[in-house]
Amino acid sequence: MKSHSPFIATVIVAGMLAVVNAPFPAIHPVSAQGMKQEMKDATGLSSKQKIDMLNKSKGQFGSGDQLRRYFFGDLEPISVQPGGAGMVVNLYNKANNITISYCATYDVVVALKSGKITAFAPEEVK
Repeated sequence: MKSHSPFIATVIVAGMLAVVNAPFPAIHPVSAQGMKQEMKDATGLSSKQKIDMLNKSKGQFGSGDQLRRYFFGDLEPISVQPGGAGMVVNLYNKANNITISYCATYDVVVALKSGKITAFAPEEVK
């Protein structure tokens, strides 16, 4: 009686290698043209759309909620300066290279700018 275990072992190893080398669309999304698409989160918005919407609603109540929802866990406080209702916190988002000035007293975004800004002009954060 012949043993089939070497053959079965070869098939199993080949199958495992095929699975390991298979491309995973969830990790590397590619559009129909072969270009990488911008990743979207649970909000369904791209980073640019989030920034545009936040810029549109700055100075309005609720913009602080938008800020937390759009950039949850991605903001680094880099400075505090006079403004808003006393002081504002300047938060930097490394992924989008944008600094957002936030007034915690009124829960309002007061200013946005590209780059890492440690101090906005006083008229921008009043």
